[in-house]
Amino acid sequence: MHMYGNWRSAAAFRVRIALKLKGLAYEETFIDLDAGDQHKPEFRAINPQGAVPALFDGEGPPLTQSLAILDYLEEAKGGERLLPADPRERARARSLAQLVACDTHPLYVPRVRNFLMEEYGLPKERMMTFVRHTFETGLKTLETRLTSEPGTGRFCQGDAVSHADLCLVSLWVGTGIFGVDTAPYPTVKRIAETCLALPAFAESHPLRQPGAPQG
Repeated sequence: MHMYGNWRSAAAFRVRIALKLKGLAYEETFIDLDAGDQHKPEFRAINPQGAVPALFDGEGPPLTQSLAILDYLEEAKGGERLLPADPRERARARSLAQLVACDTHPLYVPRVRNFLMEEYGLPKERMMTFVRHTFETGLKTLETRLTSEPGTGRFCQGDAVSHADLCLVSLWVGTGIFGVDTAPYPTVKRIAETCLALPAFAESHPLRQPGAPQG
């Protein structure tokens, strides 16, 4: 298996964790997003969207979109189960995952931030206000659901890691990068810290990948 990713990509982070949890061997080629490598014709031939991750598994075109890749790994590969067997619990885990990956993360990715600043002359300071608002909205919803719904346990859904936890952690790590106050979200913090204590999460952390800033 061969994945194209980037050290700071929250989506690649999620997939990296799943590959490690399932014990799947893979190689990762890092695309320099700051240098614009995602726009080069050779990468656009891999993913016309110019986004990471893109995962090759044997013959055929690459798999793209992190949640689709997570579902593929769950359905096609062995290793640790990352979705509950019960349909209702599985739907809740997916709902929490989508809250992050579909409704929160897409609003603060570089291509959105850059478009808003360039097209509408939005100053960087105001852009950061928008980014922090996006984080806070997602974190508040997560905190509310995790504290009010009976399915929450040691992790987002019960006492086993699921796709919801991979997504939660990918959002949580970004709070430090963008200076988001995390004090109002103690349940999210507890689950994130529980996950990051596990080797698969710790080894997949963006700051432990090639190209990440040191110190």
